[in-house]
Amino acid sequence: MSEFIWPVRVYYEDTDSGGVVYHSMYLNFMERARTEWLRSLHLEQDDIINEHGIMFVVRSVAIDYLKPALFNDALIVQSSLKKLGKVSLVFEQVIMRQGCDQNKDEILTKAIVKVASLNVNQKKPAAMPEAVYNRFVHHSKKD
Repeated sequence: MSEFIWPVRVYYEDTDSGGVVYHSMYLNFMERARTEWLRSLHLEQDDIINEHGIMFVVRSVAIDYLKPALFNDALIVQSSLKKLGKVSLVFEQVIMRQGCDQNKDEILTKAIVKVASLNVNQKKPAAMPEAVYNRFVHHSKKD
């Protein structure tokens, strides 16, 4: 449906003593990409909370670690919105090392991330407000 690319640089703090990225950092990189995707749609998470009373939370992640990212690598996080529901979004996210072999990006990690819309006060699933949902629908039709 919708694809978004976000660049990430691996810092020393992201790695172990051998310069290999900690497994949990990939989730942080993916979270940053989803947040920047929302910003690209002119949706700020704090505004969504304050104006619409909902928040987005990760419900589940299925992740495959294929190759390690290393200190100082230039990565890209490709986020694709695969399914849009009134209460949920499903993303496919791929982390790649930029242009390493003959200018081809090398796939390091793949994940399916399910995100739910929750009512801020009750912390229970709640439908996205029409204005937010329509922003996702409108954006996905551009692709």
